[in-house]
Amino acid sequence: MSPDTPQSSGATPPEWVARAAELTAQLNHHSYAYYALDQPSVPDAEYDRLFQQLQALELQHPELITPDSPTQRVGATPLPFFRQVTHAVPMLSLGNGFSDEDVLAFGKRVADALAAAAGANTMDGNVVDTASAPVEYAADLKFDGLAINLRYENGLLVQAATRGDGATGEDVTANIRTVRAIPLRLRGDNIPTLLDVRGEVLMYKADFARLNERQRAAGLKEFANPRNAAAGSLRQLDSRITAHRRLRFFSYGIGLLEGAAMPDSHTGLMDWYRQLGLPVCQERALVQGVAGLLDFYRDIGQRRAELPYEIDGVVYKVNRFDQQQQLGFVARAPRYALAHKFPAEEALTTVLDIEVQVGRTGAITPVARLKPVAVGGVIVTNATLHNEDEVRRKDIRIGDSVIVRRAGDVIPEVVAYVPEARTEQVREFQMPVACPVCGSPIVRLEDETIARCSGGWIKCSAQRKGGLQHFVSRRAMDVDGLGEQLIDQLVDKNLIVTAADLYKLGFVALAELERMADKSAQNVLAALEKSKSTTLARFIYALGIRHVGEATAKELARHFGSLDALVDASELQLLEVADVGPVVAQSMIGFFTDPLNRELLEQLRAAGVHWPEHAAAERTPMPLQGNTFVLTGTLPNLSREAAQARIEAAGGKVAGSVSKKTTYVVAGAEAGSKLAKAEELGITILDEQKLIALLENA
Repeated sequence: MSPDTPQSSGATPPEWVARAAELTAQLNHHSYAYYALDQPSVPDAEYDRLFQQLQALELQHPELITPDSPTQRVGATPLPFFRQVTHAVPMLSLGNGFSDEDVLAFGKRVADALAAAAGANTMDGNVVDTASAPVEYAADLKFDGLAINLRYENGLLVQAATRGDGATGEDVTANIRTVRAIPLRLRGDNIPTLLDVRGEVLMYKADFARLNERQRAAGLKEFANPRNAAAGSLRQLDSRITAHRRLRFFSYGIGLLEGAAMPDSHTGLMDWYRQLGLPVCQERALVQGVAGLLDFYRDIGQRRAELPYEIDGVVYKVNRFDQQQQLGFVARAPRYALAHKFPAEEALTTVLDIEVQVGRTGAITPVARLKPVAVGGVIVTNATLHNEDEVRRKDIRIGDSVIVRRAGDVIPEVVAYVPEARTEQVREFQMPVACPVCGSPIVRLEDETIARCSGGWIKCSAQRKGGLQHFVSRRAMDVDGLGEQLIDQLVDKNLIVTAADLYKLGFVALAELERMADKSAQNVLAALEKSKSTTLARFIYALGIRHVGEATAKELARHFGSLDALVDASELQLLEVADVGPVVAQSMIGFFTDPLNRELLEQLRAAGVHWPEHAAAERTPMPLQGNTFVLTGTLPNLSREAAQARIEAAGGKVAGSVSKKTTYVVAGAEAGSKLAKAEELGITILDEQKLIALLENA
């Protein structure tokens, strides 16, 4: 009988005891490599296979379960309440800095105090980090999560508590045990008898997005940001809920230590933590003096949007512990540390009005006009509300106090209103029935969330400007120098109405526009002339037909070979194209049967726009033609892009959502609502191995 497949309970065979110990050690090692070293040692599928083996052994023989078994992370019976925990060493807060001047002042205070302790003085009021050399600082990230104290006794995790008020927190041990990043038993030989680890529980951006996707699919309220999601997950009385939310952890400090020598510096402590198997963020630095601190702040600020987690600043600490002791504390904060905050990316303001904008395709987008507020270092006066359903879901009203978020270059958005600040004077938003630009009726199809102006290019100048900007864009006709401001002027002065009018522009008309010199006008005319020689795929894409993106345009050009063949194609002929479904086919037929669009095509040809044409592509059937795939979760070896490329190369189509027309759903780790819907509809589920087999046999 194999120890991998237990058959019955009873006395525990020695080989099963050994196998359980071996599996526990392997799984804990893989977790250590993944979370502490950031060097995954096996694919997720292999980890899951080993985990299932251990789970099966422990199910048959519960006496095999040890406190550090990876299976003990699944959650326990719900608690009636959280027990209060008094911290052996208070969890203090940090002083904040918001400017370079604040950091310079912090550096001077540190330098003065250390110089005084060394019997030296600063000279002429200048910053001197010590009497002889700059102060050495450890620079770390300030995570936007939840502070936690982890207590280990003889290497075993026995308690976890939130920061609370600094002196007393809540016992969240059951929930913390579900966080795979946190070791249940410390590694190595230098294990202390007692260790309080200070750190931050947080949720990565990608995991936050997946959580909100599941919340939406279940009809539940979404979380406002990763910090709220992490805090809400950790404060669940039912730890089984926490176990389903992927939380992470980074160590950054120490409380009580007994039975081992204290490292002599913060960086030494972090290195020791890594040896013990505790996750430590690698985005940290050891720098010299205030100049080094500011360099670190600016470097992280530039890379902030690329980080996989949210941060709201950086933390500076005098590196040497003996110097930290010399500096001491003031009130509830250490003198040796400072949190240098980034400009706020969320702020509170008031909705002055809600108006609508008209996009290139006629999409009507509600936009909140806000009382000006600084968010992420930028003054924000407008924020998108996406669509009418989003306004209703978030219940945003004119006059509300709201939270506004801005991240990097992302358009600011309204996150939520503040219920306690709502007054009787607020007004609900009403979607207009007519386009505010051209007066055409606003329509919304039953299966769409977006309302649209029905005026089109000819009637609606907002769509005209957007359509023309798309027509001349780099991936379309690629008219260099013809930017947004220039097109706005041309439309506003009624110099152009359609794309064909671009090729009728003369030197004088262009040169008379604002900020246009003779040379600039000549360059635009030369770019327009050059753009006349293009490809059929670029031309199709430039037309801006709804639902026809760049990839679809390429497939249409390859399939039909000529514009006339495409224009005259029936719905059935269009559906033969691998990237075209009923919605795209109907959109194209509607475009090409419109007399105004037919006239536009003729005018463009008459202006000299041309491209190579060829015979229609051979209709050789491909092995997976007619099969629709949906990808969800993370595959062990194939990236989503690679999987999609292989499916499409075999003639299959990859869709973004599951429906009755879906043939296969390819599911990897962390598969969400798409997998659940596929199971509900009885659609065939493939893992990576089965997908590869299908592709190879096709």
